[in-house]
Amino acid sequence: MTTYVPRSRSARATGSYATIGLETEVLSASPERLISLLFRGALTSLAQARHHLDNNNIAERGKAISKAIDIVDSGLKAGVDTERGGEVARLLIGSYELIIRDLMLANLHSDAEKLAATEKQLGDLADAWYTAVDPQFKTPSSNG
Repeated sequence: MTTYVPRSRSARATGSYATIGLETEVLSASPERLISLLFRGALTSLAQARHHLDNNNIAERGKAISKAIDIVDSGLKAGVDTERGGEVARLLIGSYELIIRDLMLANLHSDAEKLAATEKQLGDLADAWYTAVDPQFKTPSSNG
């Protein structure tokens, strides 16, 4: 007895091409573009978490939030140059730590408002990054 729906051959092929496309984009990206890709990944995970929260899918919500937390902590926060960044770097790290904490609380309490507020905070940081450093970057949620 099967408890899952097997992926079709075309779905597997599409997934493989998407993975290869992302790997190619990452491997050829500048350090600035890598930060843009990290923002996109975290925001995509938060959109998925919101969807799972709305559908009361606790396990998948937890996975999506954990992925976003990992991207923010191990990618975005870890990439801040504290030696050259001075006060701005210190404030940015504080923002990332607040986002991480709020994501944990949103998950713990199934708090849609906190999740939305955290998604907005991260989105605002991403928009500032794109404007200042990577204006050609297009995100799935870009309005233009």
